[in-house]
Amino acid sequence: MARVSPTFTCSACGAVTSKWSGRCDSCGEWNTITEDAPLSTGPGGKSLAGKRGKRIPLTDLATEEAPVPRQMSGVGELDRVLGGGLVHGAAILVGGDPGIGKSTLLLQAAARFARLGVKTLYVSGEEASSQVRMRAQRLGLTESPVQLSAATNLRDILTTLEAEAPGLVIIDSIQTMWSDAVDSIPGSVGQVRACAHELTTFAKRKGVAIIMVGHVTKEGQIAGPRVVEHMVDTVLYFEGERGHQFRLLRAVKNRFGPADEIGVFEMTGRGLAEVKNPSALFLSDRGTPSPGAAVFAGIEGTRPVLVEFQALVAPTPHSQPRRSVVGWDGGRLAMILAVLEARCGVPFAGLDVYLNVAGGMKVSEPAADLAVAAALLSAREDSALPSDTVIFGEISLSGALRPVSQSENRLKEAQKLGFTAAIAPAGGKPPQLDGISLTRPPDLAGFVGEIFGAGERS
Repeated sequence: MARVSPTFTCSACGAVTSKWSGRCDSCGEWNTITEDAPLSTGPGGKSLAGKRGKRIPLTDLATEEAPVPRQMSGVGELDRVLGGGLVHGAAILVGGDPGIGKSTLLLQAAARFARLGVKTLYVSGEEASSQVRMRAQRLGLTESPVQLSAATNLRDILTTLEAEAPGLVIIDSIQTMWSDAVDSIPGSVGQVRACAHELTTFAKRKGVAIIMVGHVTKEGQIAGPRVVEHMVDTVLYFEGERGHQFRLLRAVKNRFGPADEIGVFEMTGRGLAEVKNPSALFLSDRGTPSPGAAVFAGIEGTRPVLVEFQALVAPTPHSQPRRSVVGWDGGRLAMILAVLEARCGVPFAGLDVYLNVAGGMKVSEPAADLAVAAALLSAREDSALPSDTVIFGEISLSGALRPVSQSENRLKEAQKLGFTAAIAPAGGKPPQLDGISLTRPPDLAGFVGEIFGAGERS
């Protein structure tokens, strides 16, 4: 019988190699390579390479199946991110920074589902049952019929789930679970992969929805092998800055709904409260117009969201000017500065540039380019933009302005919040919307000359 060669996996990036080394060649981390048992090895270390499998049933694309049943929680923001409610048999992975509120959110969700008649089990591997009860008391959830347990042995947990037959199970967290079938410590690559596989298989086999909490690395990615994110049906990230009360639940993968959908919550003394109109909340602290502020009309998933970009441009005392960004891509900021200098003659040499997205929001779509350029020019010229204007559009390296998708939805959201003017790229079908004036500059140079005046640049 041929011998099965061992494999080694990096716990930081998930790269697989055929031999052990002290440093991972893919991510550069030290002491993260661990040995995995081959998947083709059966009990006693025997190879299963020559074993014949059984034939699987096949269907065609025209097979009609019943719609996927969903259970609404009553928390509109959570149901939106899940794609319209919780799907029976779904495996969901929730990640986020330590202390951001993952356990609080899931405990509140468990209480909501339990009150609606869904048998809910909350299994904590990080806290004792008394600590979870203290949090529930602080949140006013002690009367909710949630069944609680503190355990880490996966075999014991699965046996309990078989006997109890719940509708929803919350595992907090997957890194603390351990399986006695894997010879490694909890949190290792092999343990996380094996536990996630067993829980996901149980969810599919029994029709039980399982939500697993995952730790994140310093880069913000869920710790453990990347294959775990491929196993589950939905991957959610709970984001936010500790200095802000806003929290964003973002779907980066969802087999039962749209990806990149967001739900907005506000951290209060009584837990997390849903925010039904996030645009109004992100713009609530805007006072009189100030230089360096520009309102961007963005799209997050299927929802239009208005946020404010804030820029500060100041002379630098150092030989190398600083470029600091919070909530946006630093590489894209460098590109916008280069285009402004090369195509529009607006220099930023010798100037420190700071850019921030107000409210702790993180923006990733290229449609924010024009709003960022407007905020930078406003800060550089010390000239405030009109307070009733929203801006969106993508900037190309040639200085051209490219149209973006869902312009009409962006403008409707702006109009709902009292904005009467918008600046957007020319081209494409003009939105049919009354009550808001639309300025469509042909390119970035035209935008700079029209809004700030060509004679003000130096």
